[in-house]
Amino acid sequence: MFFRRRARADREFRKAQEEGFAMLQKLAQEPSPFDAAQAEVPVAPAGSGAESLAPDFPPAGLRAPSRQDVDGFMMRWVQPLVIDGEVRTCPQCGAYRDWIVFCMRDDTVWLRCRAGHEAKEAGLDAAWYNHNSGPVDRFHPTIEEGLRHLGH
Repeated sequence: MFFRRRARADREFRKAQEEGFAMLQKLAQEPSPFDAAQAEVPVAPAGSGAESLAPDFPPAGLRAPSRQDVDGFMMRWVQPLVIDGEVRTCPQCGAYRDWIVFCMRDDTVWLRCRAGHEAKEAGLDAAWYNHNSGPVDRFHPTIEEGLRHLGH
């Protein structure tokens, strides 16, 4: 009796395997939805000089600018800025808090105090900025508009 149950279970398992394999073969014969999307893209005739068109996904209005498209990023740093165990102060006015931190396209970091004095900060880099900044919430066409948005 023990052997019969085992044989019956084996037969049921093999039958389920065969049905699953048949279903996979049937799915493999159907065209992929990605193939259909590529087939809908019009292709210019060869030798016409026009390049083939690629689907514009996501639409341009929904894409965020890439790092190369912007001059830099900025964030507000309200608390005192401690770099290598020292509180950073403005070399001109002595301010030690309420900074605007800029991360430029060339990965340099600049600090701007409330009085508008700017200084390049060699102790910080783009990795520090990326680690401490939050997600980008707005893009501004000028630095002045960005500073107004951040309260400076």
